[in-house]
Amino acid sequence: MTGTAACRAALEGALAGAPLATALGALGAASEAEADAALREFAQAHGAAALPVLAAIVDDPGARGIRRAARRALYRLAQQGVAAPARPAPRPVVERRAERPARAWLSGIDGTGSRAAWILFEGGFGGAALCSLILNDVAGILEVAGGEITKKRLDTELAALRASQKLPWIEVPPPRAVAAVQEALALHETLGTAPPAGFARWRAAFEAASPVPPSAAPAAPDEALLDRAAELLGLPELASWFVDPESVHSESLELLQARESRLVVSDQVKAERETAIVERVVEREFTPAVRQRWARRLDEMAFVFTATDRPEHAALATAAAGALRDAARDVRRQPFAAALARRGMELAGEVAAGRLSAADVSRRP
Repeated sequence: MTGTAACRAALEGALAGAPLATALGALGAASEAEADAALREFAQAHGAAALPVLAAIVDDPGARGIRRAARRALYRLAQQGVAAPARPAPRPVVERRAERPARAWLSGIDGTGSRAAWILFEGGFGGAALCSLILNDVAGILEVAGGEITKKRLDTELAALRASQKLPWIEVPPPRAVAAVQEALALHETLGTAPPAGFARWRAAFEAASPVPPSAAPAAPDEALLDRAAELLGLPELASWFVDPESVHSESLELLQARESRLVVSDQVKAERETAIVERVVEREFTPAVRQRWARRLDEMAFVFTATDRPEHAALATAAAGALRDAARDVRRQPFAAALARRGMELAGEVAAGRLSAADVSRRP
């Protein structure tokens, strides 16, 4: 078989679906004149059907020696009105910058352990996107929403939120808000649950962001401040802070019976009975994990109080947090824990009397 015939046979094989490398090998082994003749005859025999094979030869980086002959074959076909479709222009490569948190806001924490978080991301193709979340320290991420946003729209949304938000709403360094979200994600992993489906759009941005570095260990709490820590529950921001009434229903009835007993006993005896009930509730409800959770809430509220120029309240919250965190301290002797238990039992009594709905005071997220 001559060189031209061998090349033609290899080209026919490529047209039938054989590997292009076989045709390239045959064409490369032939002389330039033989390869040119084979490509010309192949193009004349098949017309438009030959275009894919010829174009593949022209595009193959390893076909340097025969590209020119393949181009000539394509040119001859074009002169006969058989031209390959125009190739689309190469798309410009636009590198998408990673989204980064530029601004952030956090609310205070309510009695269920929930707070709102807004994180404004910049990057991508130059725009801004707002991620809005509800975070809970028991369940993780409860809600997520957001999307592209303009500066004017952001200012409008912030003004509306500040006007309607019952809890303090403060701007914070973005790493602090990122840390709150990453803690919620870690909680999901521990619980074996998943955040809402809408969080998928934001996950990569949060995983790439840097959280706030851990703070130094707090100093020992001030004993004088500890005695006053229960004053915090008189603040509007902490009105929803109390032990879940559902968990102390029986003790609330016991407390009510002790207060309304017709037995003639001294006020001291009544106070001792009430204290014993409260201490029993505190000991049962404030497990080590729960103590740490309430301590964390107090730490966060101390930050909020500091940011809103209330140093005294911040100091009280810090002291109460330190005492709860200290496993060596008897939680039954901590005024703040006792106040949370008392308020929970009082509300349980209101539910039992039909003056409150159990759903309205439930501490479940």
